[in-house]
Amino acid sequence: MKKISLLLVVLTSVWFAACQKDDAASPDAVEESSDFENVVESAARYSVATDSVTIGKCKGKLTEVAVVDLAAPITTYISTTYPGSEIKYAAKDQAGKVVVAITLADGTAKGLLFNADGTFKEELKQHGHKAKLTKIEITALPSTITDYITSSYAGATIKLAATNDAGEYFVGILQDDKVKILLFNADGTFNKELEQPLRRHKKH
Repeated sequence: MKKISLLLVVLTSVWFAACQKDDAASPDAVEESSDFENVVESAARYSVATDSVTIGKCKGKLTEVAVVDLAAPITTYISTTYPGSEIKYAAKDQAGKVVVAITLADGTAKGLLFNADGTFKEELKQHGHKAKLTKIEITALPSTITDYITSSYAGATIKLAATNDAGEYFVGILQDDKVKILLFNADGTFNKELEQPLRRHKKH
């Protein structure tokens, strides 16, 4: 009986250790998830800045706003209208209007424009088209992109890649221990290096 009990204890210990090992996320998986989040946030920033509504109705340069600094009417509107959404990027123009990029619970991207007093004005028309990303294999990148990175970013490693609904490529690279997000046009030609939002944003 004692032998059976001892065997059960040993088997239970082995099973528990195996479960712990399976449940623990590998450092590489955590790092890749973080890198992709950087790409998503950079895409949100880019999509807000290039949307036709932003260009037509916002004045001057956009200045990033921390989520905690957003006016209560804005965060209340977002949490009430889009429960489970996450703010990816927010910025204010020189007139006080605020643009906010969010990701809905189902992964849909939306861009919102608010008046200076925090009241909702309208949705950004093209934001979702440019901001929602689909991760792709690095091997699926056109040679024009990989060749450009090799020649222009010496020693860089491509960490991940994604495309938006407009066919543009967002590529995260690691160079000199720094993550950089590069934007390429749908034909594979280089567009620009994207700025990255400074802060992580909380769910609403």
